[in-house]
Amino acid sequence: MRKITLKDFAVMTPSYQQYSFDYVLDSLQKIGICNIDFWGGTPHFCHFDHSDPQALSFLSELRRKAEDRGMKFVIYTPETLAYPYSIADPNAKTVQRTIDFFRLSMDDALALGTDRLFINTGTGLRDLPVEQSMDICIKAIRKICDDAESKDITLMLEQLQPYESNLCTNINDMKKIIDAVDSPNLKVCVDLVAMDVADEDLEMYYEEFGEEKISLIHFSDAHHEICGTGDLPLKEYIETLERHDYSSIVDLEINDSIYWLDPHDAHLRTVQYLKTFIPEE
Repeated sequence: MRKITLKDFAVMTPSYQQYSFDYVLDSLQKIGICNIDFWGGTPHFCHFDHSDPQALSFLSELRRKAEDRGMKFVIYTPETLAYPYSIADPNAKTVQRTIDFFRLSMDDALALGTDRLFINTGTGLRDLPVEQSMDICIKAIRKICDDAESKDITLMLEQLQPYESNLCTNINDMKKIIDAVDSPNLKVCVDLVAMDVADEDLEMYYEEFGEEKISLIHFSDAHHEICGTGDLPLKEYIETLERHDYSSIVDLEINDSIYWLDPHDAHLRTVQYLKTFIPEE
């Protein structure tokens, strides 16, 4: 049985969106986390602030800064959950724009030094039949996977909460998409908060998808809050992952907007809590 340590954890950076990226690096160095899930949003990075070659050069410089501190980018999370992107919109131009953006994001990920790219379905228009939106979504993900396969990129698909999506909020929705797309490069990200809201557990995901398919865990307490402040059985989740020899990233998603004012403190408190039952290495 493989033991999970703090070296398996990464931090998602969107909660630092009111701070510079240098501040992010300082914060993570102080709390002792060396893995970065890089959120592609201003002020840290927007691809369209640069020409394509300049964007890759900019990201290579961020990579150098991180590596100089002994850190690395392990996931790239482009911002695609809302305007102007959607892979389930009835407007074909919106869908194509989103597909094109994912293609750019694959190159961005590689410039950061990672071959892992995060993806979610977003939501279809709620006044349309869900089946119509799901069909659009699946076809778009299939196209994105075609590019991912050619570039050897792993896409990690997350389930969302019902207020975020009407397409992928539980195991059944995830299975429908995974089976329909049928790509070896499309993996499963289990968001523990969405899982709890759906009244599911990690063993159910392992029973459905197996150890090879589960490639990312979004880890936080209830409502994406500081670990140890809510009622989710976080220690049990870790024990479940260890029973299945989980060897990928446990991604801290301490992303509620209540932490935007002081994201460092939120992550420091989370790491202090984790150290009560997780070894540093």
